[in-house]
Amino acid sequence: MSNYPLSYKLSWLPRFLRPSLGGDVRGFAPADGMLIEPPPARMVRLAFVGDISAVANRSAPDCDPTIKALLASADLVVGNCESPIVERPNAVMGTRLGTHHAMTERFLAEALAAVGIAREKLVLSLANNHVLDQGVAGFDETVAALMRLGIRSIGTLAKGPVERLAVGPLTIGFAAFTLWRNADAETFSGRVSMQGDPALWPPATAKGVDLVCAVPHWDWEFRHFPRAETRALARQLAGHGVGLIAGHHAHVVQPIERVGDTLVAYGLGDFLGTAFARQPWPGRLGSIFTVEVSADLGMRGKIAAYRMHPFMRLRAGDHERLVPVKALAGGIRDKVDARLKAIFGEQFARV
Repeated sequence: MSNYPLSYKLSWLPRFLRPSLGGDVRGFAPADGMLIEPPPARMVRLAFVGDISAVANRSAPDCDPTIKALLASADLVVGNCESPIVERPNAVMGTRLGTHHAMTERFLAEALAAVGIAREKLVLSLANNHVLDQGVAGFDETVAALMRLGIRSIGTLAKGPVERLAVGPLTIGFAAFTLWRNADAETFSGRVSMQGDPALWPPATAKGVDLVCAVPHWDWEFRHFPRAETRALARQLAGHGVGLIAGHHAHVVQPIERVGDTLVAYGLGDFLGTAFARQPWPGRLGSIFTVEVSADLGMRGKIAAYRMHPFMRLRAGDHERLVPVKALAGGIRDKVDARLKAIFGEQFARV
């Protein structure tokens, strides 16, 4: 029923146990950068987080104050809702095993409060492979739960390929889509956006928008460097006017690339663990991606600066504890630093 190639399926467990560093850091961008100098007088801050799930958390996570302050400073936080929001899982056995995702409305509300994300400043993408893990009824329940919580969503077919949202003085168009599905094509594509070809978006989609931001669920899991096909799609999106891309699905941190004036963050890893409660350390490394967007006349919608903020998810009983990488010590800090340097280059020390 899913659309994964056989080679992808066969590589899932080996790559989960040992995420791949196969690739070349050359050609990618630094982990932070100032693109407009001097900086604009007025800017809007976007913060992108990775996949959000309750699979590795039976209760709300603990969060370092530095991370909470960073998220609270954003005008808008964008993440991927990797788990359907249901009170009672439909796929009971699959949910227990972790193959089917689910979280309750209460868990999501408590998790957001714990990490300092205000609901009115949050946008969650539903364009991912797990969104129908609890069936059509679970999908409908998820949409209704987000509405009750006052959280905006993107990535459903009903909202079209690009949805406009006001962020301070700017209008940003969000194009969320997934290349992968876990359900049959008709059931899934009738509800979730899978339109990753910008040439097929309606011509007037971006009219009156200051910045078009794509939020794709793409690439192959547990690989730190994006595949050639993923990079080609990024170039295609850039060629059709998408100025910012923040991807999900790989579950590990991936590099940044500049394609002309377009900024691409291929993968941010997980924000809250989505695989199993305990997993190898590279899969517990995530990042928050902040982007400063100009609101000045003549530069509206231009990206002024960006920065990756890496963090680690540590086990704390029945839940996770989110700490910035700079707070780590000893052997794990050495391993994390080495991995981030392999992804972002020697300038990682600036992060």
